[in-house]
Amino acid sequence: MTTTGAIQTFDDFVNVHGLLLAAAGIPTSLYRNLFHKLSSETFDGGNYFQVEPVEDGRQRRLVYTASDSMRKESNIFLVDHALSFRLSDAPKQLQEVPGLVERMALLMCVDIDLNSEVEDADNDGCESKDNKLGVVEIVEREVQKVKKEGPEAVVWLELEDLDIDDDVFLSLDLPSKFPDLIALSLCDNKLKAPETIVNEVVKLKHLKALWLNNNPILQNFDDSVADAIIHNCPSLEILNSAFTRNYTGWALGFCGGIYDEDNPGCGHTDQSLQGLTSLDLSNRRIHSLQNKGFSPETMPSLSYLNLRGNPLNGHSISDLRELIKDFTSLHELEVDIPGPLGDSAVEIAECIPTLSLLNGVNTTKILESGKGVIDSVLLPRLPEWTAGEPLLDRVLNAMWLYLMSYRLADEEKIDETSIWYVMDELGSALRHSDEPNFRVSPFLYMPEGTLESAVSFTILWPTKNIQYGDECTRDYLFGIGEEKQRSSRLTAWFHTPQQYFIREYEKHWHNLRSTSSSLANKASTTCSLACNDGRPLHVYTDIPSVEEFLTHPGFIITTDPKKADIVWTSMQVDEETRKAIGLNDQQYINQFPFEACLVMKHHLAETVQKAYGSPEWFQPTYNLETQLTQFIGDYYVRENDKADNLWILKPWNMARTIDTTVTGNLSAIVRLMETGPKICQKYIEQPALFKGRKFDIRYIVLVRSISPLELFITDVFWVRLANNTYTLDKKSLYEYETHFTVMNYRGTLNHMNTPEFVKEFEKEHQVEWLEIHSRVKQMIRKVFESAALVHPEMHSPTARAMYGVDVMLDSSFKPKLLEVTYCPDCTRACKYDMETVFGGGETVKARDFYNYVFGCLFLNETAHVSPL
Repeated sequence: MTTTGAIQTFDDFVNVHGLLLAAAGIPTSLYRNLFHKLSSETFDGGNYFQVEPVEDGRQRRLVYTASDSMRKESNIFLVDHALSFRLSDAPKQLQEVPGLVERMALLMCVDIDLNSEVEDADNDGCESKDNKLGVVEIVEREVQKVKKEGPEAVVWLELEDLDIDDDVFLSLDLPSKFPDLIALSLCDNKLKAPETIVNEVVKLKHLKALWLNNNPILQNFDDSVADAIIHNCPSLEILNSAFTRNYTGWALGFCGGIYDEDNPGCGHTDQSLQGLTSLDLSNRRIHSLQNKGFSPETMPSLSYLNLRGNPLNGHSISDLRELIKDFTSLHELEVDIPGPLGDSAVEIAECIPTLSLLNGVNTTKILESGKGVIDSVLLPRLPEWTAGEPLLDRVLNAMWLYLMSYRLADEEKIDETSIWYVMDELGSALRHSDEPNFRVSPFLYMPEGTLESAVSFTILWPTKNIQYGDECTRDYLFGIGEEKQRSSRLTAWFHTPQQYFIREYEKHWHNLRSTSSSLANKASTTCSLACNDGRPLHVYTDIPSVEEFLTHPGFIITTDPKKADIVWTSMQVDEETRKAIGLNDQQYINQFPFEACLVMKHHLAETVQKAYGSPEWFQPTYNLETQLTQFIGDYYVRENDKADNLWILKPWNMARTIDTTVTGNLSAIVRLMETGPKICQKYIEQPALFKGRKFDIRYIVLVRSISPLELFITDVFWVRLANNTYTLDKKSLYEYETHFTVMNYRGTLNHMNTPEFVKEFEKEHQVEWLEIHSRVKQMIRKVFESAALVHPEMHSPTARAMYGVDVMLDSSFKPKLLEVTYCPDCTRACKYDMETVFGGGETVKARDFYNYVFGCLFLNETAHVSPL
């Protein structure tokens, strides 16, 4: 972009940023407002919005709090970026910028347990004495009530947050003083010993509800402790907020707000629930609703029911639907989707026709949307972490729920400059809706009219009329419909139906196994197709190293492609190129038609899978642009089986590991699709190592014919070593020099020549390299067989080619195919690495490389090559 200088006027702003404004989708009516806010750096969102915690503090939402309503497209806001980075730099940046990881942890709600620990520490010791006096006074007050009015006067006792420890609890002697207690709350105290507490509690024979929440005792509170309490307190219906299997209409009445300290429900009958209209049973660990209290007869007026967070595994899906369906007054239902009522919001809405709202979404809208996953009824994927996990690790794991991205692209580095960023606290509080009332878009403001002066913001504006108290939402997948796998991509932020994805994966796996090809038996090999009639062959090339090193007397370099017998080029030669250069059908070209089926990673996966299904030498691989659903199913299966679940994402057609990522985070995998089409391949978590480091090997394969298949492999290969010791530590996944071996462009080049590597590898691992090499050659042949079998149109009598085949060994020394490299890329690699590979005792010198390559392909010479 060329400009005349700094932005001074509104016209300057539009002239310089016109394309960016249009691409961001910003309404033209807001351009001037945006210009003024950008030029003055006005961040006035705080005057209109407020951030509120939700989901028990594990998520935040943005609420419109201005006194006046806001009309659609009437205002625009700047959102600052709290963190911007290239993916590989994320850990380093979080560690090195003071206070950054703490800010991100707070923004992403992954420090709430630490905050509570700090608060507990602050409170320790400072109120202990007063609280102990407080509990004695409370109990004494209740004792006087019993003496005055009788034992039934005190049946509900709340002794919460009073610093009660085991000794104090025993000293209170509650069973003797209050024998008719039906509800006892001891939340937020310091009770520790299960045996001590259980022995005392079971003396309360009429107890219906016991709360020990937020006590240290819960760390050792297993099923046996719970069973002991329930067995000895047969009337107990609620234990630590969860329903026991003995629950009755009393527990339902408590959740419905009927029973409490003022109305304990001592004389409870089923008739007491007749007027109940709203019942929140969320997170009560209910296994079955088959209970005489839970019925349309006892609760005929019930219009709202929340069942979220309950297993309800005592029912089949159909039986549970029928039970809910009988509540004819029920209009609003909250339930996990996927969950005990099924995987589909559409099916639930269809089978319970009285519903008008399902998880807050109008059922008419759900039914109109068809059979896809309805994002608004899915549970959010909240960040998870383990106790004691460092803040840095928590943030790296949770950030995929918050990240956005943009790319600074030019012709040279189209995929190297993807920038990920986290919006500030205001922007990050925008939650998702499939019917959002705001839109956001990244925007680069160039105050000096140049890209070098660019400052990144996110722009926020209303797309609907907003009233006071409305939650402000955005569409995380704006512009992405089901044709681009919208429902599957929502898995990055929501718990989508596992069983649906697993079924799709199982179908995919069944197809791979059933199509594991019998075609392989059809491959054939015959004698080579030599083309030499005794005269030197004229070679046209645009590759300097070929021109320099091809000294074989059987070939002559020519500068005129029309006079060449062989065209060895770095260009892709299609029909247009042939016509433009003037090539004819008798000239040999160093590429085969349709070779993309090998050299583009998604096509390679498809080719191998069509031919052989899922062979041992090819890791499970998914084209995320078309097979995201099946991949998610595979991921869930591995997660449920507690199997290795680390994956590597590779762009379809990029070299040098550009935009390649290793991760086990499902949200990260889905989000990484945003930086371009990728395959997702099972990472080789246990590779063979060389002196503790990861390595791979590039073999050069010469193809003389596809039909019949005729292949040769060069006697020397490239061994490429990682620079760092191999580890699966989470932070190491961001370290390029630990998990990748192509150091030509990043890091220190670390290669070995063939004889030296073989000798040292055999010594380190006590193996015979010839056995490994034999398995590698068999695998490579199958790779090219798959192309010949699935794509016979590759055959051309005038095609000869050289490919790089990258191979890794697993810890059992079995070969795994990584990729097949396009001939010009392979040629560039050869040029770069020749001196390294062919020096130091090699029998073949660098200058001989192209001599034996051309000799094999065009003169039927087999020096320094072996047939496959």
